[in-house]
Amino acid sequence: MSTNRSARQSVQQRSAAPLVYLRQLPAWVPPAVLIALLVAGLAVRGWPGAIALCLVAAFLAWLGFLSWPRLSAAGRLGRAAGIVVLLGVAAFQALR
Repeated sequence: MSTNRSARQSVQQRSAAPLVYLRQLPAWVPPAVLIALLVAGLAVRGWPGAIALCLVAAFLAWLGFLSWPRLSAAGRLGRAAGIVVLLGVAAFQALR
């Protein structure tokens, strides 16, 4: 259990600087970039589209990991399901 706690603390400490950077950006920039990657991932066939979708999934997984202790069971299920769906669509795009 202490290994999980120390791993979580390590990720949280390493995430502090990127989170501060994201917070300093105009509020519309992070969602706009995610939407652009999502649209590109859905529109572009093959590996480029799959990579764009994997970037969105990775960002959502990172934020989900950081917020996991505060989420309800339904929130955890929703985050996990969203990431799994994105990765499934990415796999589909990679094979097109």
